[in-house]
Amino acid sequence: MNGLTHFDQHGNAHMVDVGAKTDTERKAVATGRIRLGAEAYAALKAGTSKKGDVLGVARIAAIQGAKRTSDLIPLCHPLPLTRLAVEFELDDTQCEVTCYCTAQTVGKTGVEMEALTGVQVGLLTIYDMLKAIDKGMVMVETRLVEKRGGKSDFTSV
Repeated sequence: MNGLTHFDQHGNAHMVDVGAKTDTERKAVATGRIRLGAEAYAALKAGTSKKGDVLGVARIAAIQGAKRTSDLIPLCHPLPLTRLAVEFELDDTQCEVTCYCTAQTVGKTGVEMEALTGVQVGLLTIYDMLKAIDKGMVMVETRLVEKRGGKSDFTSV
């Protein structure tokens, strides 16, 4: 199957056997953005949303989402995460919020999916908390920006 590791020689999906791999320090950083209308962005920034502290709740949701990645993505291994950090950056000129999620572990497989899941859950939570003001919010450009550990490292340009 063209070297795709989640398929066996017969083309059947399976969880990759990582048992023979050695434990290494693993780190992944992902990012994504949500574009909001001016009214929703102002409510987020001022903390006046009826649902409360939007970014505080989104941070906790992103951490919870990253921790539950193997429950959401069928072939992901459950990982003992050693660190999850979520940061938000506000862009007043574009009415956008950028979410960054850093996931770390010491283990046999990487944490890219955890970082990516954390970003998406964080952005979805922002949407949920502000949808009464703006149903036209758009989540864009969720991507991996850094991966360390294992066989290959990666840094986005």
